[in-house]
Amino acid sequence: MIDVCLLGTGGMMPLPYRFLTAMMLRYNGKSILVDCGEATQIALRKAGWSPNPIDVICFTHYHADHVSGLPGMLLTMGNAERKEPLLLIGPKGLERVVSSLRVIAPELPFEIVCREIASPEEEFTFDGMPDLTMSAFRVNHNVTCYGYDFRLSRKGRFNVDNATALDIPRNYWGILQNGNDVTLDDGRVITPDMVLGQARTGLHLTYCTDTRPCKQIVEYAKGADLLICEGMYGEADKLSKAKEKKHMTFYEAAEIARDAGVKELWLTHYSPSLRNPKEFMKETKAIFPAAIAAKDGRMAELSFPEEEK
Repeated sequence: MIDVCLLGTGGMMPLPYRFLTAMMLRYNGKSILVDCGEATQIALRKAGWSPNPIDVICFTHYHADHVSGLPGMLLTMGNAERKEPLLLIGPKGLERVVSSLRVIAPELPFEIVCREIASPEEEFTFDGMPDLTMSAFRVNHNVTCYGYDFRLSRKGRFNVDNATALDIPRNYWGILQNGNDVTLDDGRVITPDMVLGQARTGLHLTYCTDTRPCKQIVEYAKGADLLICEGMYGEADKLSKAKEKKHMTFYEAAEIARDAGVKELWLTHYSPSLRNPKEFMKETKAIFPAAIAAKDGRMAELSFPEEEK
């Protein structure tokens, strides 16, 4: 199970009724924050979520509306007496950007570890988040920018009959179920595939913002349970502006969702001039019926398919 909260849905500047785009994912007692624009702390508190379990902060790119909330977030974590290291992930230049922002947050009681994405595509795994894989993929903005794809794999069911037939002591069952080999007292090596069924359907979430449509989004989002994608403009006559600024319209995001065959699309990163995104959803839904004009604080619990539990 993965919990998702779209903390803010605004682009360019925070508004009284819309925070800047940020998304938080929770799994196995750990949290990953993607982007941290101004007022993300407030959005987090309003959603009823805490910064204390944030283990990783990822940045799509370094425009101010995606990074300017970092100093305050770090200070909040420090004031909560955090001691554990915090991993930051982002495009090249991450250490320079973080160092500059930390001029106003110079002393923290925890270590910051920066990991810069060095290639167009890169895969990450994290301690304490078993079976969760995150992939960063380059998108098409006017600066280097990445989307993030999250996949939670799910092992097959533990076959008690096989384990019994192989005379495997019960104290080894959990180890095998977690995907680890065991060596029995009689010298036999038992591997997980000997007692686990076929892998079951996992969970899949894709997040991208500040980009023109590109094939990478469709490829990574293929079959996703949820695609969170920018829709900067809802007005049909803003297509030329979207192309100029390297952003997307609602309709382009809907086409990506349709082509990728995702289950649901949340639009985000609205232009400040777009006061009521719902006005444009009839035309958007004509392209992709499962499109939603997301509001700040929208949450979802992504669960494994019921028939495979």
